[in-house]
Amino acid sequence: MFHLQGPKMLQMLEKSLRKCLPESLKVYGTVFHMNLGNPFKLKALVDKWPDFNTVVVRPQEQEMIDDLDHYTNTYQVYSKDPKNCQEFLTSPEVINWKQHLQIQSSQSGLSEVIQSLAATKPIKVKQTQNFLFMMPETIKKLAPSLLDTTNFSSKSGRPKAINEDMYKLSSLDAIHAALVNEFWLFGGNERSQRFIERCLRTFPSFCLLGPEGNPVSWSLMDQTGEIRMAGTLPEYRGQGLVSHVIYSQVQAMDKLGFPSYSHTTKSNDIMQKMSHRLHHVLMPCEWNQWNSVPL
Repeated sequence: MFHLQGPKMLQMLEKSLRKCLPESLKVYGTVFHMNLGNPFKLKALVDKWPDFNTVVVRPQEQEMIDDLDHYTNTYQVYSKDPKNCQEFLTSPEVINWKQHLQIQSSQSGLSEVIQSLAATKPIKVKQTQNFLFMMPETIKKLAPSLLDTTNFSSKSGRPKAINEDMYKLSSLDAIHAALVNEFWLFGGNERSQRFIERCLRTFPSFCLLGPEGNPVSWSLMDQTGEIRMAGTLPEYRGQGLVSHVIYSQVQAMDKLGFPSYSHTTKSNDIMQKMSHRLHHVLMPCEWNQWNSVPL
């Protein structure tokens, strides 16, 4: 196991992961922001260097003080050889399987490895699999080989117009974490609210303020650079507000040079239609998360 330290190694890792898109997307996005100051204090581990097979990005041990906090105890994994990475993932120095944790990856092929590993440990693992989208501006810069010239637009589609006298584009503050937490599919508890607060303090967020000056639709970014936790108050749905928020977010992230991508659940037809309307490109790989709980 090698802990990659210093800007030179992390920049080499980012460059290498870029060549493996889109399967490396979740890890690439994380390392990209590690190279912009590493605001979440993460570390990157590889099985060997420089010709690594598997990379795991995780928090520093001193950050993982709550054994029940899987929002903090999150690992991003990419492997060039998923069938032969089990030994590396088994190491307690790489993953602390005694904690409640989650593993995120754009590689469905890791599922067999993780399930095999789970069979050797006193843990229960649940997998969540969703559609993965990358924004056209990001594809054009990072992975032009993914372009389908017959169906691809090099720019995001525009959302339908909204009443700009009624709604104003703004950003969220940490005090809005409870609001986001209430409507987040993976949230709804104290630990998720702390995670949301940290994202709000660390990364750009976007929202629309309603007639009374309060957020009515919003979207955030997490430590992997993914656009996440979007939501709209029930009484304001059906007006295309969240598509306006996400469109504005993608444009701003593109100006900052950030890669932009997102996921939607396979049952959420509304968000899938929004993604297609905005010309977000469905990836050939999927968004995966494995939640592990010690027994």
